[in-house]
Amino acid sequence: MSTPLDQLDESARHALRRRKQPQTASPMLATLTHDYFSDPDWIFERKLDGERCLAFRSGRTVSLKSRYDEDLSETYPELVEALQGDGGSNWVVDGEVVAFKGRVTSFERLQQRMKIRDRDAARQAAKSTAVYYYLFDLLYVDGYDVTGLALRDRKRLLKNLLTWKNPIRYCTHRREQGERYHRVACERHWEGVIAKSLDSGYVHSRSRNWLKFKCTNRQEFVIGGFTDPKGSRLGFGALLLGYYENGDLRYAGMVGAGFDDETLEELHGRLKGLEARKPSYADRELPSKGVHWVKPKLVAEVAYTELTRKNRLRHPRFLGLRRKKARTVGLEHDGSRS
Repeated sequence: MSTPLDQLDESARHALRRRKQPQTASPMLATLTHDYFSDPDWIFERKLDGERCLAFRSGRTVSLKSRYDEDLSETYPELVEALQGDGGSNWVVDGEVVAFKGRVTSFERLQQRMKIRDRDAARQAAKSTAVYYYLFDLLYVDGYDVTGLALRDRKRLLKNLLTWKNPIRYCTHRREQGERYHRVACERHWEGVIAKSLDSGYVHSRSRNWLKFKCTNRQEFVIGGFTDPKGSRLGFGALLLGYYENGDLRYAGMVGAGFDDETLEELHGRLKGLEARKPSYADRELPSKGVHWVKPKLVAEVAYTELTRKNRLRHPRFLGLRRKKARTVGLEHDGSRS
């Protein structure tokens, strides 16, 4: 019986590991760097502004899992159905679910789908907010763990695994020209570029074999409180943000821009259910007037111009909530190529 693994060179087969198909997996993560480069042994992919998602297929059963093992199958049922009908192998793949605003992926638009947990409601929402699943890596196929293979081999296997009909898409890449592709990405208002070493295996952690070349300053922050609204504003005035450093929650400033009325009301309802009597921040100097403290459970994606010397945000704008464990949120630091 033929299998997608038949296309592998004999020299690569030693990296295959026979094992039972996993039901869950932690994704490989990229390290931020400002050391942009070009290298024939690296590929460069568009950094997609969406939700990380791993897909698991066993027979006709397909499930979607978030980065933190939340089931997303009811949120994106059209992706499940598309994957059920494409390819006869058993596999685990890695990719990003996105929505578009024009020709640019928009995390803000995707928020309209991310909060849905009902299959029928998701189908209705799909009429106005279509989503696409861009696949960029392969972890398992037909009885074998392939994470030990070099990226060049995993990408080749992945490309031949499916037929690539909408809404399932193959994440294309460029070879060698990293600096030029980063300039193109920024000119087109993309989030940035992901650089990947062609010789690297897939690890279930952050790695310097995958690097982020960003075009804008943006990252996740923990919500530690909110302020009272002023004037005719609904819900709340601003969110108090923070990040973890050596186990302590550090204050990073407030964000009051980027909210529409629906988000203000909905998020305010969630925050009210998390109110706490005292702040969770380790810092002593904190806002106090009109402030409500909350348990640090929710994580916000925020765009900003820069950080001050005290790591306070300048000109921040709220983009949406992330499905992420708050304790894992720290300041992103520059990495170096290895």
